[in-house]
Amino acid sequence: MTSSIPAADSRAAKGTALQAVFLDLDGTLVDTEGFWWEAESEVFAELGHILNDTHREVVVGGPMTRSAGYLIQATGAQIGLAELSGLINARFAARIGRGVPLMPGARRLLADLAAHGVPTALVSASHRTIIDRMLHSLGPANFHLTLAGDELERTKPHPDPYLTAAARLGVDPARCAVVEDTLTGVRAGEAAGCRVVAVPSVVPVPPAAGRTVVRSLEEVDLSFLRALITESN
Repeated sequence: MTSSIPAADSRAAKGTALQAVFLDLDGTLVDTEGFWWEAESEVFAELGHILNDTHREVVVGGPMTRSAGYLIQATGAQIGLAELSGLINARFAARIGRGVPLMPGARRLLADLAAHGVPTALVSASHRTIIDRMLHSLGPANFHLTLAGDELERTKPHPDPYLTAAARLGVDPARCAVVEDTLTGVRAGEAAGCRVVAVPSVVPVPPAAGRTVVRSLEEVDLSFLRALITESN
């Protein structure tokens, strides 16, 4: 599903070093990782189980099927995967009903990319219904493409989401920048062959060859992203 703005002209994009920017959602653009944890903790408390920080470190940044499956196994809760996923998504949706806070630097970065016509995709492991709710806070016109975790057979840490985004925009993954906040997302971007910028939110992301780690989106702008691609060529 795409936003209402026109699709990027891939021929024009290929004339520049940086062809597209792919952005994660939770914890990267919007400050909602804590909301997800609150939703999960509340649901499990109602099921008679207390979650701790060890559980949080495992589920952060992952798709709902993986997170919910892990929590069922870790706690022994008597509930099915589909039912649990529905309960957590419903609790989270209620939490963001009045809007979501953006991460520092997010609005400026999106405006910068839009002003320069850089093809931009929102690539998230969250479900489509959740993404569409949060797009009201982000501005759907800031994205040429949005991809949800429940629209692909395999999501992060597999490279499929970023490879799909690149294919639909008609760009070369090696000339695209990915911005992520978790190791799960970082690995997905790296596996797709993109240049990855990690902006850790809840759990630290260790440095690695070809990986750029920053403290905040306030350190990231279009010049910064263009330089990443130029350095890799």
